[in-house]
Amino acid sequence: MTHEADGVGDRDGELEIEVIGADGVAPHAPTATEVQELCALALASAGIDHGHVAIEFVDEDRIRELNRRFRARDEPTDVLSFGVDEAGPSAGPRELGDIVVCPEHTADVREAVVHGALHLTGMDHEADDGEMLALQAELMRWLT
Repeated sequence: MTHEADGVGDRDGELEIEVIGADGVAPHAPTATEVQELCALALASAGIDHGHVAIEFVDEDRIRELNRRFRARDEPTDVLSFGVDEAGPSAGPRELGDIVVCPEHTADVREAVVHGALHLTGMDHEADDGEMLALQAELMRWLT
């Protein structure tokens, strides 16, 4: 699989968002620049303005493999997030984590990016009282 990477920001206290595989996404999907902006907006909503995030677009087989390996669910899903440094100290530039999106299983790629980024902020819709999904809905309203 060929990967196309595009990043914004630098490693010295700014936000760096790397987008991988955007060239394989459906024509109506957001551009790599739009994906970066969506992620930055979601992170900013939690006060995060520096660090590195990688967003990769993958096919159904890859997201199923990741979902099986890390969540013990043998089925494809729309988006997965993998936090790295989270709230702890980091040895270098803060590594916020990775977001993996499967456009084939995503009704709205933009919303999947926002959803994944909110998870990297520490939010969890499976454990909160609806705050994450309410914020996600609010951010999506701002974008329309």
